[in-house]
Amino acid sequence: MTMLAEHSIVVLNSDMPDAGLHAGDVGAIVHVHGQGKAYEVEFVDGDGTTVALMTLDASAVRPIGAGELLHIRRRDLAEQSDAAERE
Repeated sequence: MTMLAEHSIVVLNSDMPDAGLHAGDVGAIVHVHGQGKAYEVEFVDGDGTTVALMTLDASAVRPIGAGELLHIRRRDLAEQSDAAERE
């Protein structure tokens, strides 16, 4: 696996419900650990507020690819939906 650089845009590979994140959410690498074994990734909402800042294993993210479109979802609505599913 190729090491990603700081400031790279990455895509989350799987849901992380405890952090309110879903597979496909987009974040930015803010620090590289162990020559690419893990990354500190920041996920922000539309106004730049940090939603989550997490250290993730390299396998948890992938680089965003050419031709991929970003998708917007409301975080508060996603949290309500997640809570309803858990009930």
